[in-house]
Amino acid sequence: MLYYLFEYINKTYGTPGFGVFKFLSFRSSLAAITALFLAFYIGPKIIKFLQRKQIGESIRELGPESHKQKSGTPTMGGVIIILSVVVPVILWADINSIYIVLVLTGTIWLGFVGFVDDYLKVVKKKSKGLIARYKLLGQIIIGLLVGLAVYYLPEFAEYNTQTTLPFFKNLNLDFSILYIPVVIFIITATSNAVNLTDGLDGLAIGSMLIVMLALAVLSYVSGNKIYADYLNVIYLPGSGELTVFIAAFIGAGLGFLWFNFYPAQIFMGDTGSLALGGAFGIIAILIKKELLIPILGGVFFIETLSVIIQRLYFKYTKKKTGEGKRVFKMAPLHHHYELLGWAEPKIVMRFYIATIIFAIISLASFKIR
Repeated sequence: MLYYLFEYINKTYGTPGFGVFKFLSFRSSLAAITALFLAFYIGPKIIKFLQRKQIGESIRELGPESHKQKSGTPTMGGVIIILSVVVPVILWADINSIYIVLVLTGTIWLGFVGFVDDYLKVVKKKSKGLIARYKLLGQIIIGLLVGLAVYYLPEFAEYNTQTTLPFFKNLNLDFSILYIPVVIFIITATSNAVNLTDGLDGLAIGSMLIVMLALAVLSYVSGNKIYADYLNVIYLPGSGELTVFIAAFIGAGLGFLWFNFYPAQIFMGDTGSLALGGAFGIIAILIKKELLIPILGGVFFIETLSVIIQRLYFKYTKKKTGEGKRVFKMAPLHHHYELLGWAEPKIVMRFYIATIIFAIISLASFKIR
């Protein structure tokens, strides 16, 4: 809203200094600062409210013994992140941009799905929360919406079903009629992957901040014709506006990390993890970097893979020998390292380092071709 106000003042009165609001870099900085201070402001209030209402995390019996002491820690903290993203984006982004509309809608919708799941678990005391098929339905709905928008809207017409191939120059992959199912799969996969990774204090949000920094660069480049032509990536007019959303996300994420790092004062819950993962997937889809997700989100990909391997191997050995065996001490992978005796902050910091390496590889993929 303020973006339009200052644009109006600049065009109508030519007031010196107001022209700066048309620059993405300036508005992105304002969005990040606004989000950070908003998270700092509402964070303690939401934590106190949740404590007063006794809305705390229930630790599963099969989890690591060290997690028992976390029982009762306020959850549903993803509300802090979502509010701290939405307000700055409305203030500083071009909310008529289809890129902003889609990513904001997806983030809010998946945050709502996660909120319902958290509410049923911690308030209504239903241990399984939202029934899995309903959660999946929520993910499919937003995936279908994004897929249809990119497939049919004129803003995406030139490259609607195509995506950039990492490490290959002047070569794109066309999903053709499979595009919409692929979009649904990506959004479902990324939102669930971040959900699985959210098991240690600061792990999911810190890793996502690193991923978002890389996505900010990719979004800005994709929306800038000069840089896009230089790097031989798909040029998408208007996609640079996503930088404002990502900057708000980074500011909100840093603010939340202040309260979520070890020992956590609050957990994001499914409210946050589904919204974060969905935002990641949607942004990658909108800037045509879908195939970069397993690299850029390498930590989330590996965490998910560890769960799949564990379950498949357990079922296979149980069917073969009558006794299920495990590859890891516990899945997802971060729990394996906990049971090896690693301290929680050590695991989190090493996962951060791994995420930084994956981000560097992702960005380097556009030069090493």
